[in-house]
Amino acid sequence: MISMSENNPFKKNYSLNINGILLDFDQAKVMGILNVTPDSFFDGGKYPSLKSILNRVEKMLSDGADIIDIGAMSSKPGAIEITENEEIERLFPVLKEITRLFPEAILSIDTYRSQVAKESIELGAHIINDISAGTLDANMFRIISQLQVPYIMMHMNGTPSTMQKNPSYRNVVTEIFDFFFSRIQKLRELKVKDIIIDPGFGFGKTLNHNYQILKNLDYFNNLEVPLLAGISRKSMIYNLIKSDANSALNGTSVANTIALLKGASILRVHDVKEAKEAIKIVDYMQKH
Repeated sequence: MISMSENNPFKKNYSLNINGILLDFDQAKVMGILNVTPDSFFDGGKYPSLKSILNRVEKMLSDGADIIDIGAMSSKPGAIEITENEEIERLFPVLKEITRLFPEAILSIDTYRSQVAKESIELGAHIINDISAGTLDANMFRIISQLQVPYIMMHMNGTPSTMQKNPSYRNVVTEIFDFFFSRIQKLRELKVKDIIIDPGFGFGKTLNHNYQILKNLDYFNNLEVPLLAGISRKSMIYNLIKSDANSALNGTSVANTIALLKGASILRVHDVKEAKEAIKIVDYMQKH
């Protein structure tokens, strides 16, 4: 009998260079979300003190998080943009303490500002996660090329403050694919090696757009870079099941499982333990 891994066209042997150490994707990885903001859509304000933030990091790592993604500016629909100085004031004290207390942790910084990205890497972060794919800061690609660190770029239609105002596409899947094809080409010209793409569930998409992307997620594997799925507790889940973000864990697990079967290499989640369990089950099924 042919095993699913031998018959699975979406299983790719990707890896990322993290300070000279390879992080491989023989099994999908979990990126735990750490929002150090008062206004993120699900956990904004849940970690008001440095101690509560560090406890959250410790919990996610003990639950099996492979990467911790730290964000100091909300990007929920309608979010108000804060200044670069405000972002730095929120982010850097937290980053310094995390790197001191958890030196082995792989840290990603959720920012679209090149200067914040540069200084974060200098302080010990490893990956940059840019919701704008370099479109909101013209210097981002150049900085990433200089830093030579893994770069996650997400598709967003507009900006956080405008993206959900009647988003429209001729074909959401092919338009996002073409966008990434062009951006990857630019990064390759700048000798950027480690690129991850995130189709941006909920960022300038209707409910139907989001499910078209999920249904066709495997199409993005044709770009031959690791694929990140950030679906955790989003409105595409809780609006469909007539619930809310607090009650969307089961729906998140279902959507994450679909993403894994479609070839996702990274799950960006609030609930690390449940995501690790989904990965373990899917991985076992594909290998046996």
